[in-house]
Amino acid sequence: MNVIKHMEAAFIVALSLAAAGNAALDSVKPAQATAPVLATTAGIPVVHVTAKRLTPVEKQQMLALERVRSRA
Repeated sequence: MNVIKHMEAAFIVALSLAAAGNAALDSVKPAQATAPVLATTAGIPVVHVTAKRLTPVEKQQMLALERVRSRA
């Protein structure tokens, strides 16, 4: 098994790649965060959706209706 014979070399290569990657990531400038831009322009429509939750009875009725429609 050549892999077992060269395990030390594989470890050193992996360690050197990790060190090089760490050094490369350290040299990258951090991202500059900015405040989010809100849609306050008059030309942009904003939609507010309000809905009530279904009661258990309504859920059962809708599921039964859906089953009937899927069979047809």
